[in-house]
Amino acid sequence: MKSTSKAIVIGSGIAGIATSIRLAVKGYQVLVLEKNNYPGGKLSEITLGNYRFDAGPSLFTMPHFVEELFALASKKTNDFFEYDAHDTCCHYFWEDGTFLKAHSNHQEIENEVENVFPTNGKLFTKKLKKAAFINEQVGDLFLKNSLHDVRNFLNFKTLKALSNSWKLDLQTTYHASNKKDLKNSKLVQLFDRFATYNGSNPYKTPGIMSIIPHFEHNVGTFFPKKGMVSITNSLVQLAESLGVQFQYNTIVEEILVENEAVIGVKTANKIENSAIVVSNMDVYFTYQKLLPNQKAPKKILCQERSSSAIIFYWGIKSEFPNLDLHNIFFSKDYKTEFETIFDKKTIFDDPTVYVHISSKCLSNDAPKGAENWFVMINAPSNSGQNWDELIAKARKVIIQKINKILQIDIEKLIEEESILDPRSIEMKTASYQGSLYGTSSNSKFAAFLRHPNFKKGLKNLYFVGGSVHPGGGIPLCLLSAKIADQYIPTVSKS
Repeated sequence: MKSTSKAIVIGSGIAGIATSIRLAVKGYQVLVLEKNNYPGGKLSEITLGNYRFDAGPSLFTMPHFVEELFALASKKTNDFFEYDAHDTCCHYFWEDGTFLKAHSNHQEIENEVENVFPTNGKLFTKKLKKAAFINEQVGDLFLKNSLHDVRNFLNFKTLKALSNSWKLDLQTTYHASNKKDLKNSKLVQLFDRFATYNGSNPYKTPGIMSIIPHFEHNVGTFFPKKGMVSITNSLVQLAESLGVQFQYNTIVEEILVENEAVIGVKTANKIENSAIVVSNMDVYFTYQKLLPNQKAPKKILCQERSSSAIIFYWGIKSEFPNLDLHNIFFSKDYKTEFETIFDKKTIFDDPTVYVHISSKCLSNDAPKGAENWFVMINAPSNSGQNWDELIAKARKVIIQKINKILQIDIEKLIEEESILDPRSIEMKTASYQGSLYGTSSNSKFAAFLRHPNFKKGLKNLYFVGGSVHPGGGIPLCLLSAKIADQYIPTVSKS
């Protein structure tokens, strides 16, 4: 027998936590079951000696999606969570000595582009205006509503957007769109990079992905005053203030189904009955492990996986004034890099390197005179590669690239080190094959082939997180919870 006001959330990733808050506001008694001994999934932290690192997502955009949860619970955001705007989006480096400081201010970035490149700086901001236009046309449809509910297409705004489809670059690739709009090869590469924000290949993903830079450059980049992990910690605190219970070190073994409706879950120790079950577990594992007797949507589950990553957490016993919170060291051959990742399923000899240094904003994250480097390259999802060999190769080529561009010997400055790779990402976060964003968006139909936030033909079961619609990354995971919430009934007070 199911409990009519109890809801269970499987997994305490950011989408699971957000869902628990929304369910509590609707009147449910919420139990979150988490296999690890900490919440947050990828959005967690690690400590190495005197260095602290945010373990996963390092870019914070669209903070209003976090604030929305506090408002929904009639709480003041500042009582739980604080953040600052960051005036620089990223520092970009190329091996030929080119350096671009990507200011948040549009006039400043125009001036910077004209000073650095032989091109019109207005091309940059014109591209951002196009991103804002795409967001205005289809942002709500693709990101804030289910693409698997025909009712969301039967409205004036959607029909108007379809009439402007020729302006949305639906029939071309993201790289081709960037090449057409930006002309300069380095600016094209800079914008191509945004495809990696959902683990995709800019040479294959559709041009409509031009929407992505809108969130970083038009809305802005931000950083929490207590680090990225404070997003997790503050939302857990909010959830608990609403009565949500978090149960850690608990593995769900099965989602229980009776008469085509979910009635609860089975753990190693007991059966938990409930009216609602929400899976924040990767949708692939949800079907393979938790719904063994249900027909799995094979076409959806067999879609190409997104990219994964190899991450080195380095405690660096020096400071670098020319680096910022976010830094990119570009490959000389971007196209071959993505072909190597997605087609050859290995890492490139000259990978693009991302370095995040939270101690630029939070001095306590590293000892005085030192910095905490989160060093990442894109990698293929895990399909049985020799990762020990690939990690050794990655470390060597990353050090070579950084040394060449910054004219230093970085290896002798590394005093702490830890490594995350696709195998450990899958083990820690139950992300199938270690893919960071579920499936890739390397086709024009990819958005429609993500699993919906509900299960047709099976009542009371919902899905949230980066492996389902609308996708991975903090903002989209929060939106997955919001979309699922639209289909979950409020508890009756009678």
